[in-house]
Parts: sequence; C-alpha cells; structure tokens
Amino acid sequence: MHSTPAVAWNLSLEEAVDLASLPRRRHFTSHPFVDRLRAAVPFDHIAISGLDFDNYRHGSGASIDTDVPPAFLDAYYGDGMLRHDPFVVASQKARAPLSEEEVYLHTPPPQRLRYLKDTFGVHNRTLFPLLRGDVLYSAITFSRSKPFAAEEIEFLREAATAVYSAVTRPILDKFQAQSLRLSEGEIICLRLSSRGRTSEAIAAESGYAVDTVNTYIKTAIKKLGASNRVHGVAEAIRRRLID
Repeated sequence: MHSTPAVAWNLSLEEAVDLASLPRRRHFTSHPFVDRLRAAVPFDHIAISGLDFDNYRHGSGASIDTDVPPAFLDAYYGDGMLRHDPFVVASQKARAPLSEEEVYLHTPPPQRLRYLKDTFGVHNRTLFPLLRGDVLYSAITFSRSKPFAAEEIEFLREAATAVYSAVTRPILDKFQAQSLRLSEGEIICLRLSSRGRTSEAIAAESGYAVDTVNTYIKTAIKKLGASNRVHGVAEAIRRRLID
C-alpha cells in the first residue's frame, strides 16, 4: 500500500490556477483508496469521469481521472470514440449500474473500438452512476478480463461515492469555491450560519453589518442552487466548502 497517491497530475494540480488550466485527462499509477478497493474486488482498471461542476459532469469528456493506459485514451479520444461508443452513449442516461455487455447486446461497438479494447485489455466495463437529484454528475467505471459477479457489482455500487470523494477531493478542495464564485464573506457567513448563529450573531462575530450578512447569505444560497438558508448550509457542507 502507498501512503500517498502516486499520481501523474499532482504537479499540474498545484500549478493550475483554475479548472480550465487543469488537464482534462489525469492518469494515476496508484491511489491508496483505489488500492484497498482493488484488494477487496479485483479489477484491471478504473475511471472516474465527471466533477460536480457545471460543464464538467459525466458525459462531457471534460474530466477523467484514471489508471487506464494513456495510449488507450489517446487513441480512444483521437479516433472520436467518445461520440461513437454505445456504452458511453448509454451511460449518459444511466440511473443504475450498467455493463457494456448488456449495451452491446443491442448496439454492437465499432470495429475500431473492439480493436482498442483488445489491444489494451480494457474489457467488461461496468459503470456506476453518481446522482444528485436528477443530475448525473459523475460515474465510476471498472473493467477487468472477466465479468463482475452480482455480489461484486453490489459491493462496487456501495463504494462508488467514496471512490469519487477520495480521488477528486484535491480538485474539489481547490476549485469548489472558485467554480461557484463564492466570496470569502459568503463562505464565512455560511460557516457561522452552520453553527446556528443568527444574522445578528454572525454580524457581531464577523464584523460585517447585518445587512451585509444577509446579502452574503442570500447570494451564496443562489450560487449553490439552494432554496433557503438551511438548504444552502447543507449544500455547502455537502460540497465541503465548510465543515
């Protein structure tokens, strides 16, 4: 086991000033959480596609963290397979675990894709969608030489959200507030609100005027897509903007 992720994109993440400057495809050779999961349910490769940000969600091709061979991805994207892979097309509407085997029964893959899968040993892909309400924000895909058994699929389904959190957390921690354009004042007011403070108490503790506190909370709620203060605080906690 490795104590820290040996990932090829660590340096790029440190240098990136925003999401747009972060490489879309990030290859890792090892990750402690993924290693432990692989010990429980053996698999050859894993891919975490999508982030819970606008324009970066699953299906956009804008974000993927994976240990799939880079040469496979170079050929896959270079040949436009993202648009022509029936498995990917079906995954964009997935609401339950999805195997490429069941997709290909109805829509066979292009010959070029078969060749790439055979060449690089990327077989029996099984995808687990991650949903927030009706929003498919990410999907975890596992592959291996033999199909996954039903009990293995159930285990991986239960682990999928934890995989997403473990692998993407460095990105979320760095860019979450920036992506939502939350200001420091908005975050401070949300954090204090999460501790049960009234607007008056937040003003006294933060030094902001009460009207400023209410404005910060109101704009933060709107940016988070929440319906009220309680929902806004809950969404901020879910997105790990506050703790």
